[in-house]
Amino acid sequence: MKNLFDLEKKINSELATKIKKTELKHNQIYIETNKDDLFDVILFLKTDKYTQFRQLIDITAVDYPEEVDRFKIVYLFLSHEFNHRVILSYFINENEVIPSITSLFPSANWMEREVFDMYGVNFKDHPDLRRILTDYGFEGHPLRKDFPLTGHSEVRYSEDKKKVINEPVKLEQNFRNFDYESPWEGTKYIKEQTISDDKKN
Repeated sequence: MKNLFDLEKKINSELATKIKKTELKHNQIYIETNKDDLFDVILFLKTDKYTQFRQLIDITAVDYPEEVDRFKIVYLFLSHEFNHRVILSYFINENEVIPSITSLFPSANWMEREVFDMYGVNFKDHPDLRRILTDYGFEGHPLRKDFPLTGHSEVRYSEDKKKVINEPVKLEQNFRNFDYESPWEGTKYIKEQTISDDKKN
């Protein structure tokens, strides 16, 4: 189906009860659905002759820590036949387990592992759900908004023990003093030194 408006109507008519909202924006179709209807919606988008969204581009999440339904799960699909893109999304709470789509798109394997690693979202029936970007024994999920910028632990080489060790993050005092001056204006201590040098001359 070449026309995006017609395609949006087709999706809405075929999946009427499974679609919460659709919107045309940036030459793409944005679809909001429910977690329970995810499989049916994706199966239709992939197999129907008028849609043919046969390539999964990415799976990601957005964190809204102040909301009850904290995470927005987002799927990006491409139809090579019609050169259309669809962005499918739904909201879940922090402890919900969501269905894996690896049986429909095998490439979802690593994408779901990344969402699990970065956000802590669990996928039911995933063949190998383990961390993919962080190290062994890593604590927390780095893309959550409440994850500390310095992390919980650090890995460093210890001269005393002659090996790499893992320990809680300790910020030295000199790393706690931040200079918020604009880099284009220079820093205060350089300004003060320059002024005192000018007075001597």
